Amino acid sequence: MEEVDVNPTVTNIPGIRHGKHMGFAWGPEDILVYETQFKASGPLLSGPGGSFIHKVRKDEDIHSPILRKLFNESHHIFVGLQTIKEDLPSKSKKPQFVSISRNYRSVIRACMEELQQVAVSTRDTEMATQYGNQVSILLAIELIWNLCEVLFIDAAPAGSLLLHLLDWVRLHNADADEKAKDVLQSDSPAEHHHYWDVVVSYVLQGRLEEAKQMLAKQATRQPASRNMYKLMDGLLSKMPFYNPGGTQTLTEFDVKWRNWHEEVDRYLKDNSFASNYHLELICKILVGDEDALLEQKELLSTWYHFLITRLLYCHPTVKPIELHYYAQSCLTMFLDSRSVQEPLDSILLAAFEFDIYLVIKDCSIVLNNWWFVAHLTDLLDHCKLLHSHNLNFGSNMREFLLIEYASGLFTHHSLWQCAVDYFDHCPELGRACLELQIERVPLDTERKALKVLRICEDRQMSEQVRSICKIMAMRALRNNRLGSALSWSIRAKDAAFATLISERFLQDYCTKGTFSDLDLIDNLGPAMLLSDRLTFLGKYREFHKLYGEKRFKEAAKLLLSLMTAKIAPRSFWMTLLTDALPLLEQKEVIFSADQTYELMYCLEELTSSLDTAAPGADRPMQEQDVEQTTVELLRLSLARNLAMAIVKEGTVDT
Repeated sequence: MEEVDVNPTVTNIPGIRHGKHMGFAWGPEDILVYETQFKASGPLLSGPGGSFIHKVRKDEDIHSPILRKLFNESHHIFVGLQTIKEDLPSKSKKPQFVSISRNYRSVIRACMEELQQVAVSTRDTEMATQYGNQVSILLAIELIWNLCEVLFIDAAPAGSLLLHLLDWVRLHNADADEKAKDVLQSDSPAEHHHYWDVVVSYVLQGRLEEAKQMLAKQATRQPASRNMYKLMDGLLSKMPFYNPGGTQTLTEFDVKWRNWHEEVDRYLKDNSFASNYHLELICKILVGDEDALLEQKELLSTWYHFLITRLLYCHPTVKPIELHYYAQSCLTMFLDSRSVQEPLDSILLAAFEFDIYLVIKDCSIVLNNWWFVAHLTDLLDHCKLLHSHNLNFGSNMREFLLIEYASGLFTHHSLWQCAVDYFDHCPELGRACLELQIERVPLDTERKALKVLRICEDRQMSEQVRSICKIMAMRALRNNRLGSALSWSIRAKDAAFATLISERFLQDYCTKGTFSDLDLIDNLGPAMLLSDRLTFLGKYREFHKLYGEKRFKEAAKLLLSLMTAKIAPRSFWMTLLTDALPLLEQKEVIFSADQTYELMYCLEELTSSLDTAAPGADRPMQEQDVEQTTVELLRLSLARNLAMAIVKEGTVDT
């Protein structure tokens, strides 16, 4: 068995006594844990183990109301990404991929800002800590994503690469702006204790125009040093920056930058700024002096900020392939021997080494959910950067991560609908996983059941459709909602269940004398052909409608056909014959002689079967008397109707 990369984290379960065994039950995304009385040897103890069942969740973020917005918004971006046509040339797709990547980052940043606001406003210390931790995680995620966007998705060449990396560092280091705000709002900015920190921070980030503006405030205070400040202003103004859209080639820029660098180095060696510590420090930074840079660890704050500043003032034309060398050396120089390399450092270093798979692997281990790795991997796969990497268990990396993420969403009461689209875009195992997951969605309400059903019907998942309909039909039947039960059984195309519910409808009719859910029965249409009993129910209701509309001849013909065609159950024949009584008693002859003979035959067949059945002791005497009276009335009415029909038909013939 393959060894794990890191030791699994230990989760302490409160209430479980030391040395006791635990029982557990796996769920889709959590585990139920409880204390047991199990003993490895000796007699078992009697009595219950513990009084609590503990629920251990793998991913708590899914249940955060604010992070839920992240999942919903990113779902829309994901679906939009899948619509980009594969046959488009790479050059036309690249701007779309960069735009999508920025959309993902904007969603992360929006959630991060909202979490920060909530963390500040909440009075609950525990919740504030939780929100703060989530903000830290999102900050790291956005930092990694932005770097991957620069290195992998945008794939900027030498020259442009450093400009993108400068933007990356500036975006994720807001300390300089916060200090600058305090300095500029003070009565005397040049005398503020953070003044030089702001100036040096601007220089470290390559924000030379802002550094010049801040230095101008100091120059007005020191007329004697004005020439020195003017000289520094000139050096900052002359520093060339590569313009990707310009006419200047990279070689021409490199020559111009080297000339500028030599000029700065000459002024430094001439001790032009020796009388001013801060200006000399800035001059040392401009020539890329490593010792001077490392003295500013507090302002740089991170090794990757140190890396970009060092590249800016030493290697502005760095090529992507050279980044890993500078990244490793900067990490080693910046972290002292006592410092422990954080997981974030390893991930960023892997990115600078262009090891995409290591970035994804380490993020999967460190982060507490699959959102980041699933969406980043999907985007990188669309950029054709992962197409050759398959896993050993029947799926590629993109599909595996998307399925893991979507499976987690399925445990949430509303996010499961988003998960469906993720499964849809996993061609190998997506459908099979969706079929397994959709069966676990709790059908709390009929509305939710209809949503699940629509999803299954759209994807021709016939087994799941039948299962859902049967569950809902049985639930409706238990609640005595016959109409709903019949509707679900028809959708399930379950003939046996439709027969059972039709029987219940007929029993209710026999008891109450009226039908419930008339709208449903009146509009069965072709669905009544699902079973014989359902057909009879629909036709019997049609008979009542014809009778109510006083279309007696059509009603009589339909009533007779129900018995002669053997559609009606034998147990219901007496009810049908009783329904024929009002028609037999009409002044106008409704049943013809032949029809009357057929009714007589049905009555005799029914009475003979009743006589040969088990003795009537099983039924109350009163019921037998009523039945006998009904039979006598029917015989009398049939005989009278036969006589009238014969007379009428004979008169017509003559």
